[in-house]
Amino acid sequence: MPKIKLTKTELKSQQDALKQFRRFLPTLQLKKQQLQMEIRGSLERLEKNEAEYKRLLNSLQDWIALFGDAAAAERLGKIVRLDRVISETWNIAGVEVPVFKDAEFTVLDFDLYAEDPWFEDAVAVIKELIMLTESGKLIQEQHRLLREELMTTTQRVNLFEKVKIPEARENIRRIRIFLSDMDTS
Repeated sequence: MPKIKLTKTELKSQQDALKQFRRFLPTLQLKKQQLQMEIRGSLERLEKNEAEYKRLLNSLQDWIALFGDAAAAERLGKIVRLDRVISETWNIAGVEVPVFKDAEFTVLDFDLYAEDPWFEDAVAVIKELIMLTESGKLIQEQHRLLREELMTTTQRVNLFEKVKIPEARENIRRIRIFLSDMDTS
């Protein structure tokens, strides 16, 4: 514990510091609660995204035999290409997080008469799978950023609650005792 001056000026500065700590602590606690709620929400969104992805993959089980032809799978892989992911940033409890908006694809032209009848539907499903994958990546990034901010905020709350406020109270108590002793003598 650093040595403090036992003066009225130091008493005033310690009282001001204590007042400031008490004023900021509720704000930090509220931010911590908001971050915890957002982290739970991001986990739910991630689970929902994964469930939708698995549902879509399970619906592809009927098509697996059609993809048995390696040439068809290779053609499908060349036809659909992800160009870019469109996202925006939102401020959630003071943290800038990316939010999935859309994805742009390049779908090369293919002859509907030359390809199998299921080929066009497969292109649509592949696009949806890619969109779900990219959306899941952004949700994971959101979750990571929110967790980092929660850790920082929790450290600050603990610093105020367990160190700064008790330290300021103790300093005020010691200064008052010293000043009262000086007055009586």
